[in-house]
Amino acid sequence: MNSINPKKLHHSKWTAVKPINKEKHFLITDVEFDEEGRVIACEIEAILSHRTTQIQWQSLKDETLWQQGWH
Repeated sequence: MNSINPKKLHHSKWTAVKPINKEKHFLITDVEFDEEGRVIACEIEAILSHRTTQIQWQSLKDETLWQQGWH
């Protein structure tokens, strides 16, 4: 399991284990927190197409879906 500090998510780099729309390198471009400091929204951007998508940030912990950094 990937260990993730929610406060360091913004601008972190991720590689999709299985390419999404033929893209595998992504950057976290937006993270929103509630008043208690919990992540309520997370947006990733594909590096090649600049297409953005909302994701559940907890899915980044799953090593079968995501690898931290660009590989």
